[in-house]
Amino acid sequence: QVQLVESGGGLVQAGGSLRLSCAASGRIFSINAMGWYRQAPGKQRELVAAITSGGSASSANYADSVKGRFTISRDNAKNTVYLQMNSLKPEDTAVYYCYARLRSSPVAAIYDYWGQGTQVTVSS
Repeated sequence: QVQLVESGGGLVQAGGSLRLSCAASGRIFSINAMGWYRQAPGKQRELVAAITSGGSASSANYADSVKGRFTISRDNAKNTVYLQMNSLKPEDTAVYYCYARLRSSPVAAIYDYWGQGTQVTVSS
């Protein structure tokens, strides 16, 4: 079993900042990538940011709408991914979901696991 637990969502005024965290635990052999998606009411889930196993800034990718404002980082030792969100806008309001693409054993297939989601609300 693998669990992803998110924290850090909340209500913030436009222009403010929030930091999301997501810790993966359980039966984990290796993690290929971790990242964040979001889903606003009435919209499809979209990728916000993802970071591959190296954890370096060069291995991250972002949605165009958040480039320059959001930064994804990862602590491999803690199996934790972070999303620093600055200069937040009302259109960033959504439920943010963490995911981890991982193997639970050396012979297991790669699979995507998801967190329960955390609400981010940006008021104007």
